[in-house]
Amino acid sequence: IPMAMPAPKQKNRKNTTTTTMGNKVSLEEQLINLRIVSKQMQRSSTKCRKNENSAKEKLKKAIQQGNEEGARIYAQDAIREKNQSIAHLRMASRIDGCASRIETAVRMNQVTDGMKGVVRGMDKSLASMDIVQMGRLMDKFEQQFEDLDVKTQYMEGSMNATTATSTPVNEVDSLIEVVADEHNLELGEAFQKAGIGKKTPQLQEPAAAESEAEPNSLEARLANLRN
Repeated sequence: IPMAMPAPKQKNRKNTTTTTMGNKVSLEEQLINLRIVSKQMQRSSTKCRKNENSAKEKLKKAIQQGNEEGARIYAQDAIREKNQSIAHLRMASRIDGCASRIETAVRMNQVTDGMKGVVRGMDKSLASMDIVQMGRLMDKFEQQFEDLDVKTQYMEGSMNATTATSTPVNEVDSLIEVVADEHNLELGEAFQKAGIGKKTPQLQEPAAAESEAEPNSLEARLANLRN
């Protein structure tokens, strides 16, 4: 009886659609998409500007022909194209700004979970080229960066406050003056504005004391002569 051959084992194939290096590659891919969409927005802005100029030419002809209704239509078209041109240009600027900050976050390993969550829904918004959807997307991204900036500023402020409270200002100023005196260094204008190295009043006090001591010594001599 012929023995049945065992079925060949199927090799487990790796899912190439998943990211092998975390979300970093996904963010870098989205960076490329953001740059592309930004250029598309700039081209769209330029096209709207051309349409605006064309509508203005038609408006001029309508005015020359005394066509009041047509003039209003062309005027509305020109205004609409102008507003769209400005909107697309602003969106291109916002996208460039977000792309630059994402690139910095990836490079400095400061990507947050919130940023990753926004990236997951980015493809549809970018593909639609819908100004409203893209505006909402940029709002979410900018909020993530604002939260990161607040945390960074809080940490820097806490570190500065700790350093300031642990080291008295007068000790710092005194040490600066001591080191400057030891090495015969002059404290420049920046130090003087901070109140360090102002020794002029101290030099004037002994002079004033000497000027006051001289009359007293003369009076003592006169008193001795009289006696």
